[in-house]
Amino acid sequence: MAPFPKHLAGEAFAYLTTTGRRTGRAREIEIWFALDDGGATVHVMSGAPSRAGWVHNLRADPAATVRVAGERRDVRAEGLGDGGEEDARARDLLVAKYGRDGSLDGWRARGLPVALRVGP
Repeated sequence: MAPFPKHLAGEAFAYLTTTGRRTGRAREIEIWFALDDGGATVHVMSGAPSRAGWVHNLRADPAATVRVAGERRDVRAEGLGDGGEEDARARDLLVAKYGRDGSLDGWRARGLPVALRVGP
């Protein structure tokens, strides 16, 4: 599957659809995102991972879809807050895109970044 086109990186929101871990139903949320790896990775972050249904859904079933400005891709969740280099990169990219005034410092420090890889 083709990566997201680079020109979509400036869009304000992505739409993440997961499968409900209890219901099996599709659950869509609007979420901040950052494209990486030439559009092959979509970084998202939860500010309250213990309460975020989408995080629990991805832990139960990492297959999901992401839609950005009408472009839809199948993705697979990886790196649920593993603390590695990609974790730090995701934080940097998201805060650079959305928090230029320092207002997201707490979110950056405590949030749970998730890498969503484009492809089956």
